[in-house]
Amino acid sequence: MNIVCLDLEGVLVPEIWINLADITGIEAFRATTRDVSDYRELMGMRLAEMDKHGLGLADIQSVVARLEPLPGAREFLDGLRAHYQVIILSDTFYEFARPLMAQLGWPTLFCHSLEVTEEGRIADFHIRLEDHKRKSVEALRGLNFRVAAAGDSYNDTRMLDAAHRGIFFCPPPEIAEQFPQFAVTHDYSGLRQAVEEAFAAG
Repeated sequence: MNIVCLDLEGVLVPEIWINLADITGIEAFRATTRDVSDYRELMGMRLAEMDKHGLGLADIQSVVARLEPLPGAREFLDGLRAHYQVIILSDTFYEFARPLMAQLGWPTLFCHSLEVTEEGRIADFHIRLEDHKRKSVEALRGLNFRVAAAGDSYNDTRMLDAAHRGIFFCPPPEIAEQFPQFAVTHDYSGLRQAVEEAFAAG
């Protein structure tokens, strides 16, 4: 049995925090895992900026409510799911991913959770498991699944390395150059072809 593991932001949906930066004008929110490889450091910075500017969960949810999947993402995902099991492995949070998951047809999502006060302030974040993307792929392989994985940034590389085949989707050139072992694709047609090649290789 074959399973495809996909990152969410940058592969299927827009970067949520970049859109928050566009709406609020807070440039610090433009930093993503393409820029900061340590996810805890990145989230700590984001929450500090939210506190500094008096922003809460509702502000992020209002941004997410305006977003749509990337053009062609739903069709790509539906096409994959007709032939393979698909799991979304993401460093997003359940508390604001639901609207996007609905638009994608409710694929299986493994991600993290937030600690929110009664006033709606995001007090903390809880990582489901350290290095959860890589460990999820390793667990699937331990169950004798063949796994292809796709992502676009630093925090995806350990997941890609753990899969039978790792595939980049529209990565920044500097990241692709650092990890030449992973195939690079630039559109959904190329990504689908890379997935099929991964499984055809046996």
